[in-house]
This record gives sequence, C-alpha cells and structure tokens, in this order.
Amino acid sequence: MKVIARSRNLAISAQKLRLQIDGIGGQRVETALQQLAVRSQKGAGMVFDTISSASANAENNNNLKRETLFIDEIRVDEGAKLKRWRPRSRGMTAPITHQRAHLKVVLSDQTPNAKPATAKDTKSKKEVKK
Repeated sequence: MKVIARSRNLAISAQKLRLQIDGIGGQRVETALQQLAVRSQKGAGMVFDTISSASANAENNNNLKRETLFIDEIRVDEGAKLKRWRPRSRGMTAPITHQRAHLKVVLSDQTPNAKPATAKDTKSKKEVKK
C-alpha cells in the first residue's frame, strides 16, 4: 500500500531541496530519517518533517509498521515565485524573486526495485555469419 505526503510552498529553492533528497529514494524510512537528522542544512529539516508526516499517516490511517516502510518516490517541484522589487540608484528598480518548492513523498510497504527493468534488445535476431 502506498502512502503520500506533500509539503507545498516551502520557503526554499527547489535546487537546494534536491541536494537533500539525493540518495534517499529507495531506502528504509528509519535509515533516511537518521541521515537527515545529522544534516545541518535548512532543507534537511523540511524533508525530515515530510517523511515523518508520511510515516505517521501510514501508521495511524493504514495500520502499517514504520519498520517495514520504504521510500518509493521522493520528488521536488518548483513552486510559485514571489516577485518583489528593490529600489536602486537613479530611480531604477531591481527584481527580487523568492523561490518556493513543493515536496512529494510516497512511502510503500513493499521492497522497491533496485534496478529498473532493462529494455529488450532492439537488434535483429539474425545470426551473423563468420
């Protein structure tokens, strides 16, 4: 069974948040939370909270054990940008954009596939004569 948790409009850029989720996908929830707990970056705390929320949803709503949960999918998308203006010299202005990000975590109680399925050989099956 899959459980989804989303955090929307996080006050961080998607690029900074993606640095925190690299290498977490496919791991057990407890292992991922331990790795995130020791990181000092702002984005690590946001990812930690979202994964914790998803595991709490799985425990309370679906009666799943936290020890059996894996991170099936974790994705960061860009959110809406807040556009502001800053005054500059000679009556001009300069734009300021505040980045936002959306985080989606999907947990599953089934073991994730380590390697994606390989594509079939597209070459012809005729044997080459030597």
